[in-house]
Amino acid sequence: MTTGPDRDAHAGPLPKLDNLTLSRKEGFRRMADAPRRRKPDELTLRELSALSEAALRDYNKDRRLWHANLGPIRTPQLEALQEDLWDIVDSNLQDGDKAKGAVAVDAFPGLGKTTAVLNFALKFHRREIAEEGRFTEAGHERWPVCRVGLTSNIGMKDFNRAMLEFFAHPGRISGTSAEFVQRAMDCVLDCETKLLIIDDLHFLKWQFKTGKEVSNHLKFIANEFPVTLIFIGVELAKRGLFDEVDETGDVSLAQTARRTTPLTMTPFDIDSDPHREEFRNFLLSAEQRLVLSRKFPGMLADELSDYLFLRTTGHIGSLMTLLNRGSQRAVRTGAERLDADLLDHVKIDAASEKARAALEKKFKRGRLTSKPTKKAAPAPRSKKADAA
Repeated sequence: MTTGPDRDAHAGPLPKLDNLTLSRKEGFRRMADAPRRRKPDELTLRELSALSEAALRDYNKDRRLWHANLGPIRTPQLEALQEDLWDIVDSNLQDGDKAKGAVAVDAFPGLGKTTAVLNFALKFHRREIAEEGRFTEAGHERWPVCRVGLTSNIGMKDFNRAMLEFFAHPGRISGTSAEFVQRAMDCVLDCETKLLIIDDLHFLKWQFKTGKEVSNHLKFIANEFPVTLIFIGVELAKRGLFDEVDETGDVSLAQTARRTTPLTMTPFDIDSDPHREEFRNFLLSAEQRLVLSRKFPGMLADELSDYLFLRTTGHIGSLMTLLNRGSQRAVRTGAERLDADLLDHVKIDAASEKARAALEKKFKRGRLTSKPTKKAAPAPRSKKADAA
């Protein structure tokens, strides 16, 4: 087989998922195969006080882990992006003599683009394994997805090595850039890889020599590898990904621009009732996921809607962070609910805190509201939140 053995194959129980999971094939599979996390029981205050010290410690540990992994929640933005990805990926089943279209997911930080693409990639992995099996007809491991994360000043050799590292190829330690890319192609062909996800593409310095080298290298991969390339980054259009020529008149990026479909994700908005309804529905779904003994219907969607938008300006990454950290504090302090007083003590990203100051006066004067102007449906008392 062209790929190496699982690096944890003889390590006993599978290790917990961690931040390095995505850079290695066996970690990616652990994430794809992991059963859906079980939501802890929602106990009343009386039931909570009746727990023994050991039982309470275990229950709170379960809640810490649960609240730290609340998402992803199926939002309109996530659904729209994934529908577009399915269209593009499934339409790329052309014969090998036809170049496949690429995708560039270009959005500001904190909007969930990496989360949405990863969630899609996990679904794609599961579909391919379910339909085709874990092994190819030739007996190789099947790896439908390969993910590479870029770092600053990355060159072609580093990029090729990163692909080999994902596959645990034994030839990833030494060799030339040309040898690395041929080994990577062997992995892709033997393992029937169909998606190549390149994260943090904005780290690529397009104007420098290494940036142009990797850009041309990506064109080579798009032409020669039977994969759909999915780029993820910030301000990719502004950085020149879709330019026909650069400032020097170089047309080397033109082919990338012609074959790449730009997709994006946007924050929640409150400029119209339909958009306010979307925000409210998200809060209702998020509320259903919280495991707090003093939680009540409408705690987020009715009582905290304006506050949550003000704190996060509708950026889902900031929203999820605030809900996660607020829930951790609510459990730890015994508050067992979220309110403005508790959340005021919870710190989140600097960009959200800066934007808060600009919006606060508009909310206080009634010029902005996150609540639909028409009567909203009451918050459900018991409903499973939509999982992505």
